[in-house]
Amino acid sequence: MMQADLSISLIAAIGRLHQESSDFDLNPEVKLAENRVLRPAAVLIAIQETAEGPQVILTQRASSLKHHAGQIAFPGGKRDEGDASLENTALREADEEIGLAPDNVQILGRLPAHETVTGFTVTPVLGLVRATYFPKPDYSEVAEVFTAPLSHVTDIARFSIQGRRWRGQRRRYYTVPYGPYYIWGATARILRSLAGGMSA
Repeated sequence: MMQADLSISLIAAIGRLHQESSDFDLNPEVKLAENRVLRPAAVLIAIQETAEGPQVILTQRASSLKHHAGQIAFPGGKRDEGDASLENTALREADEEIGLAPDNVQILGRLPAHETVTGFTVTPVLGLVRATYFPKPDYSEVAEVFTAPLSHVTDIARFSIQGRRWRGQRRRYYTVPYGPYYIWGATARILRSLAGGMSA
């Protein structure tokens, strides 16, 4: 797929998405406090065109991190006071975590926000990598940088719902495994939203 065609396809997919998502989507029995305070954050869904087709850049978080240690994630994090926008947050975090320079990313738009069990409202920012990118991970935050085919992680048929006990309750969540990587939780839920937009 040519990059211009890919951009058009992704922008169209974003335009079809209007419903915010949550780590609690599959657990309607959970009652959330109406006055809860969520901290703003952003992640970058960075897509790189390769000879094998479009690839999504993902990370495995360092095992020493406080939140989501060892899990598969997009580069990203909480919004800092100095960030002019959530797009700036996503770009800054991607630069810090994996060495993806902000000027090497063409922002296409935002997906609807996603609420996490850790109290963040995460805005997924979708972007295309402009030129060849070689990962430079910050190993204090990222154990590994890898890519997964966009066609794989936006194929609704590859998603399944699984569950485990968390804080004394059964918690259900989306998964979209790829090779040795177990993609689940917020990352899988955000990808499931994008998959819905691309298949509509």
